[in-house]
Amino acid sequence: MLTILFDGIAYGMLLFILAVGLSVTMGLMNFINLAHGAFAMVGGYLTVELMQRQGVPFLVCLPIAFGGAALLGAMLERTLYRPMYSKPHLDQVLFSIGLTFMAVAAADYFMGSQQQIMQLPDWLRGRTELANGALGMGHYRLFIIAICAALTLGLQAILSKTRFGSRLRASVDDPRVAAGMGINVNLVFSATFAVGSGLAGLGGALGAEVLGLDPTFPLKFMVYFLIVVAVGGISSITGPLLAALLLGIADVAGKYYIPKLGAFIVYSLMIVILIWRPQGLFVRKGGKA
Repeated sequence: MLTILFDGIAYGMLLFILAVGLSVTMGLMNFINLAHGAFAMVGGYLTVELMQRQGVPFLVCLPIAFGGAALLGAMLERTLYRPMYSKPHLDQVLFSIGLTFMAVAAADYFMGSQQQIMQLPDWLRGRTELANGALGMGHYRLFIIAICAALTLGLQAILSKTRFGSRLRASVDDPRVAAGMGINVNLVFSATFAVGSGLAGLGGALGAEVLGLDPTFPLKFMVYFLIVVAVGGISSITGPLLAALLLGIADVAGKYYIPKLGAFIVYSLMIVILIWRPQGLFVRKGGKA
């Protein structure tokens, strides 16, 4: 049971890294980007390509995956996404889901349809047994938990205690007033979208070994990203983190104890939570519903 709990926490942390960028764009920018998983796929393919074919160390690949996905996000934000900010949410959904299918087709054409294999470095392959074998902790999952904890603290500090965070909140609440006060709203939104895309790329790099990587990755995990954001709420970082942990533990425990039910347990938990708290687990005072 302890091992299942640990694996569920690690899986939840990974889902949080993958979904937190979507939470930022939906909650702070009020933009529904269903192509978020495509940026995660880009990070995963960059990591696999650099590690397996170019021999680049794993720890070097992680910032490259973040930077590559962030750069792609910044380019697409300026050219494709920005005109969609003022459009209705239905238009945003149709636009971003179209981008997702285009990304799937492009990945299948250039990288092939086969599952990608990523070999972790030796120091991440081991496993530590505690309590006479009652708790088995994989070193790679410990690494994922540590990365997620650092990201959570960093994001919370940036959004709540820095000038950029206050400028972002002002730009979201009233862009015209913020621009009148000298804030470059377009630059703030571009930076926010790029960071969200970069976090997705980092999550894709970390998750390639755990979740698997193939061209259908953005479609397979789109629902999981949306569950994390919907259950956790879109006005804080804490909410999606808690939602991702609940989802990860429920998914791992369900597949272990009741494998025939599959994702039924996850969806049931989501329905119960949303009936109890339709706006999500955490809603910041004064935040948008």
